[in-house]
Amino acid sequence: MNISIRINGIEHSHDIEPRMSLSQYLREVVDLTGTHIGCDTSGCGACTITLDGDAVKSCTLLAVQANGCEITTIEGMAQNGQMHPIQEAFKENHGLQCGFCTPGMVMTAVDILKNNPNPTEAEIRHGLEGNFCRCTGYHNIVKSIQHAAEKING
Repeated sequence: MNISIRINGIEHSHDIEPRMSLSQYLREVVDLTGTHIGCDTSGCGACTITLDGDAVKSCTLLAVQANGCEITTIEGMAQNGQMHPIQEAFKENHGLQCGFCTPGMVMTAVDILKNNPNPTEAEIRHGLEGNFCRCTGYHNIVKSIQHAAEKING
């Protein structure tokens, strides 16, 4: 089946199997391997991207369902060689350890701050409920998102 998806500002068109997941398409066809596949059941959040501006778990969608949509992956966050403020905040606050969950956490953080530019710690923790980190204990992830909110809001 032919699909056309705008990913990180670039139009991609491919003939794919109709049963291919969006996460598999991003990694194996488009070669954007920052979208991680952790569980294939939407439980871990490592595959989180934005689809038409909203955070979604790409393992739960078929690539054909994204036909005609706009996607941003972790690779599309930096602009002109400059990290996004959320990426900078994760770096500055050590919001990662092994890094496997980090792309999904960053993409979820984008959605959290889009919907609530000045979230409380409880609101951030609630927003992260669909993303698992096995290393950090979340403290520095929450701190990173709070820091990013401050940077973005001035």
